[in-house]
Amino acid sequence: MTAPSPNARTAPLPIEGVTVVVVNHQGAAYLPRCLDALEGQEGVVEVLVVDNASTDGSAALAAARGGLVRLVEAGGNLGLAQVRTPWVLFVDNDVYLPEGAVASLVAAARDEPRVALVQPRSVFAGEPTRVHYDGGSLHHLGLFSLRNWYGALEAARAADPSPRVAVDGAISLCLLGRVEVLRALGGFDPHYFILFEDLDLSYRVRAAGWGILSLPGVLVEHDAGTAGVSFREGARYPARRVFLHARNRWRFLLKNLGLRSLLLTLPSQALYEVAYLFLALRHGALGSWLRGKGAALASLAEVWTARARVQSTRVVGDRELLVGGPLTLTPDAGAREPAARLLDAWSRLCFRLVRPLL
Repeated sequence: MTAPSPNARTAPLPIEGVTVVVVNHQGAAYLPRCLDALEGQEGVVEVLVVDNASTDGSAALAAARGGLVRLVEAGGNLGLAQVRTPWVLFVDNDVYLPEGAVASLVAAARDEPRVALVQPRSVFAGEPTRVHYDGGSLHHLGLFSLRNWYGALEAARAADPSPRVAVDGAISLCLLGRVEVLRALGGFDPHYFILFEDLDLSYRVRAAGWGILSLPGVLVEHDAGTAGVSFREGARYPARRVFLHARNRWRFLLKNLGLRSLLLTLPSQALYEVAYLFLALRHGALGSWLRGKGAALASLAEVWTARARVQSTRVVGDRELLVGGPLTLTPDAGAREPAARLLDAWSRLCFRLVRPLL
């Protein structure tokens, strides 16, 4: 399927046409509140709870809910194949939307026909005065360079009072998309499971010439996440997350970046690999790191096939898409340590030197 041109004129689409896809894995503690908030949203015609092998009873909870809610098993593109509306809203099971959020996201997308994705600003559910995710840029290391990360909400509002902000990276915890565009670009890549799946989609959307918006005035609350994968300050860095990071970052890089970009950023990539290996060692997860690298190598043939599809839709090059910094790390991953500042400075310098050659 050929992606529609972002310059093409599209007819207005009705707001009465939003399918919500709730991505669920072990979400029994969060799912009822999440679904309560979604069922009261204007324009929502169906809520698909896409369950990924949960064993905590959350799948049964969704199946018994009734009303707009329907349980489906995880599979291709996180439920996108079952969407029959012009808009789809992807929501993590630990995200709580305020009244009117869906209508605001759709209104912004309708006003901007060249925009394919729209996201709200998220704050911590346990600390709503602090920003969690606010969109960002595409770091050349295969990471998000995040806006207002862990910052005070009032400071973020003061620094950027605009109601709509164009960004290059959107976070999948709450993300509205144009179904026709997402289908044409392949939607979410199910091979990631979690981590880098939204970075991958953001890159492909922007490389194909479509825009992404962040709406700072629409605040959603983000709870504690999936046990064994997500983490907050003070928690141990999960071994499962080490595996997924070690595997998925190289999937993203090899699938999406231009060959020249991959070659010219090798000095940055090498130092980052060393740094992440030390993080794995510090948290006793060397085995997870090694398994992640082995899984990345085992998937090279499939990644190369996926790469061809990405390059066939590209109209924007890496010089315009990628940035050199800042490098966004959580406090648990050593963000405040001298080594992290050195890595950030090195990656900025390397990218500044090679960017004109991309």
